[in-house]
Amino acid sequence: MHQRAALVLAALSAASALALAGCGNNAGSGSSSSSAAPSNSAPSSSASTSSAPPSTASSSPSSAELSLMTSSVGGQTIIVDNKGNTVYVYTRDNPGATTSACTGGCATLWPAVTSDMTPTLKGITGKLGTITTASGKTQVTINGMPIYYYSKDTAPGQTNGQGTAGVWYVVGADGNMIQTPLTGSSGSPNTSGY
Repeated sequence: MHQRAALVLAALSAASALALAGCGNNAGSGSSSSSAAPSNSAPSSSASTSSAPPSTASSSPSSAELSLMTSSVGGQTIIVDNKGNTVYVYTRDNPGATTSACTGGCATLWPAVTSDMTPTLKGITGKLGTITTASGKTQVTINGMPIYYYSKDTAPGQTNGQGTAGVWYVVGADGNMIQTPLTGSSGSPNTSGY
């Protein structure tokens, strides 16, 4: 029985790796890269640290209560949600497109930030918008780019997804991606894949 469980776990791990393999390749494609300058503003104290970020698309925070605000992480002012969870953009998305380029296994690893109502913004100057996900949910966009969580961020304020495969980046208050490394942050850039 123990050997069978190990085989099932190995098969599931292999299937997950194959499903995610297409998510993050072709780092050269996608939108242009513009970096936001570091901000000297104090960190936002309105982001709560009481709960962990979502681990799958189906476990995203209550979308009816979504707020987006800024927080100082790793020497940069970035966008987080009202629970302190970092949001990311995917360079393979195109600004203004009506669909996300992150589907299938990619969408499991990088759940869409969704909301049933217009999120409240605190300290964010980027333009808020929405697109519809493949499952019919309303995904939030900043400056025309869909935003996502990273399932490997296991606590508020983590930025483990920064620089992943050279296509996933945190977002500055102005709505532009930040491609510079985040010094002293809880996460570290993962440029070799997932």
